[in-house]
Amino acid sequence: MSFPSSLLVALHLLGGNVAAPADDVAAVYNGRQGQTSVRIPRFEAAPTVDGRLDEPEWGKAALLTGFSQFSPADGRAADDSTEVLVWYSPTAIHFGVRAYEAHGAVHATLAQRDRIETDDFVQIVLGTFNDGRQATVFGVNPLGVQEDGTISETGRVDATMGGVAAARQPPDLNPDFVFQSAGHVTPWGYEVEIRIPFKTLRYPPQEQQRWGINIVRKVQHSGYEDSWTPARRSAASFLGQSGTLEGLTDLRRGVVLDVNPELTASASGGPVAAGWGYDAGRPQLGGNVRWGVTNNLTLNGTIKPDFSQVESDAGQFRYDPRQALFFPEKRPFFLEGIEQFTTPSNLIYTRRIAQPVAAAKLTGKISGTDIALLSAIDDPTSSFNGTDHPLFEILRVQRDLGTQSRLGLAYTDKEEGASYNRVADVDGRLVFGSIYSLTGQLAGSSTRLGGSTSSGPLWGARFNRSGRHLTMQYALTGTDKDFRASSGFIPRAGIAQLLLDQALIFYGPKGGWWESVTGDVLLNGTWQYDHFVDQRDAQDKKLHLTLNGSLRGGWHLGAGYFVETFGYDPEFYSGYAIARPDGAGGLDTVSFEGVPRIPNSEGFVSFGTPQYAHFSATAFLFYGHDENFFEWASAPAYNALLTADWRPTDRLRVSGTYNFHRIDRGSDGSTVVQNRIPRLKVEYQLSRSVFLRAVGEYDSFVLDSLRDDSRTGAPILIRDPVSGLYVRAGAQHNNSFRADWLFSYQPVPGTVFFAGYGAQATEPEALRFNRLRRVRDGFFLKASYLYRL
Repeated sequence: MSFPSSLLVALHLLGGNVAAPADDVAAVYNGRQGQTSVRIPRFEAAPTVDGRLDEPEWGKAALLTGFSQFSPADGRAADDSTEVLVWYSPTAIHFGVRAYEAHGAVHATLAQRDRIETDDFVQIVLGTFNDGRQATVFGVNPLGVQEDGTISETGRVDATMGGVAAARQPPDLNPDFVFQSAGHVTPWGYEVEIRIPFKTLRYPPQEQQRWGINIVRKVQHSGYEDSWTPARRSAASFLGQSGTLEGLTDLRRGVVLDVNPELTASASGGPVAAGWGYDAGRPQLGGNVRWGVTNNLTLNGTIKPDFSQVESDAGQFRYDPRQALFFPEKRPFFLEGIEQFTTPSNLIYTRRIAQPVAAAKLTGKISGTDIALLSAIDDPTSSFNGTDHPLFEILRVQRDLGTQSRLGLAYTDKEEGASYNRVADVDGRLVFGSIYSLTGQLAGSSTRLGGSTSSGPLWGARFNRSGRHLTMQYALTGTDKDFRASSGFIPRAGIAQLLLDQALIFYGPKGGWWESVTGDVLLNGTWQYDHFVDQRDAQDKKLHLTLNGSLRGGWHLGAGYFVETFGYDPEFYSGYAIARPDGAGGLDTVSFEGVPRIPNSEGFVSFGTPQYAHFSATAFLFYGHDENFFEWASAPAYNALLTADWRPTDRLRVSGTYNFHRIDRGSDGSTVVQNRIPRLKVEYQLSRSVFLRAVGEYDSFVLDSLRDDSRTGAPILIRDPVSGLYVRAGAQHNNSFRADWLFSYQPVPGTVFFAGYGAQATEPEALRFNRLRRVRDGFFLKASYLYRL
């Protein structure tokens, strides 16, 4: 700690008033004393980012200190002292962090980018438009390894098995930004230096800038999360509680033009008559261009981009076959400005654009209005007939209202030959009383497909109360069965839902063995949309009771008990029939008719270990009578999700998950379906920019021959969609193993070299690994370079 910093911090802690500093003395801004309006000095220097805060500018930088605990309990002084030094040069803003650690060891590994969640780290939350709604996040661990992303606060609190909770909205870490960082561990904690170029940021076209700022620090030995401003968990917005950087002038962003050519080559292998063959194809040259039209408007373009994902999506279970599975966007072109395309109900989902031939995107903010426009021409292979190019036009506009509220409009259009899907939307969020928010949405779609036209509405309203001790979320949403969003993601159309969720939160004494306990009661009703309109009974009814606790040292425990009933859906089972004896020695095909309602009751327990220096783990175990959608019956169900992360050195990381799902029959205990997905990932970080990775994932699926277990016990028949004939729903099994290897060199986002190999194999018996038969494989190379002018 430098002498001026130490002296001024001591004076503030003693309650003294510090006068405006001279030019060679740092100004101190204590968050806990409400000194959150910061004027940072400007210097012409361009120091080397080496993680050592020994240049003279750091001794005269503004000093941010006086951190508060935010999680698991707010309103307390942080246990560990943190100092953040800030100044700016003509082309960049500079941050220096001194994180003092007197209570435990610093957790620091040479991790992959965006994989520092098990380390100690600091996040700079920078809202360059100071709108309290959106921010860019720049995070670093003690060795300077980076994570980055965006936060776009929507007010949504997902009511999952853990229930609602008072917490800040986590950043989306998929976007990557160019900035410099370095750091090192010290005897007293760790020290980090960060430089964020103005070319990387968007900000208003004003001579004097006023930016939102907060600093978040994660301390792994205790599990605590601290923030520079004394943010309250009860507030409707975390970003709205940020401090400000005042008086930034003459920012020289220069010409912002990033040219990013890409060269890719791949070869896919498979069985041929002579054994095994490869189809190499021709190397593909494509690229991306990013142009900063103004300080606050950015134009992106791409031609024949390589959208192969470096790592495949992890396998998921579909517990409810009526619901589609969601996979997040990971492709670089679409991640630029993705926060500005956010809508309630996911009416914009860019993964619908499968393999664009060309695309362009304009994003930015003008006079309090966010504008995002995306146009794309997709490859014909993603069309219905395989010949037409799908054309996408997506527009999203959001207007700031007051300090936290907003009004939004969206329009999407997908055209494919003579077919089209068009969606228009208006939505808004009103924040009032600091802890309350109300979100509303109304949308309509028009779809023409196969010569017929249909249309339908989507609507919703959600009320949130973000109290410190009482948190509530009440929501009512509806989607007409004819509503379509070909540019969005609607997990299940044709339903209306009512959600009533409330949680009570209790906080333990400072230094006690328990930190916080949350008890949650959730009521959920699901109607067929037409039944809701006609005021008929709900199809599915759920009561979920959950209890979650955070214990001293970073332990987490949870338990829950669910009571549910599910109503029979004749439309979903319209292709089902049963085979019954006809009395003459043969079988007769009779329409399947399930019991009107199946009751369920089940419970779960969960736990999570602290983030130890070399190990962490979580477990979720679920058992009870759950819905057996395959045979429409209530049945014993077993679910488990186990995760473990082992870090034997600061370069080697081994991560494993085991996902298990099984449903037995209530009549005789035989197994209807069993799915097991173990996944192992091994990463070795040679340097910050070079790593090796191997991923193995096994997917074992077994489905028994189906029968009408809740009524007749007769075999179930399913209509073949091609022939129209009913066929026996016979037993199925599949044991698939996928392995991927990757060498990666990525010094900065946009400049990469990837070399990888992936293979898939099957075997007759699950998890034996002795009779694996390769069914396909492939090699790929990718090289790209970021030219930043």
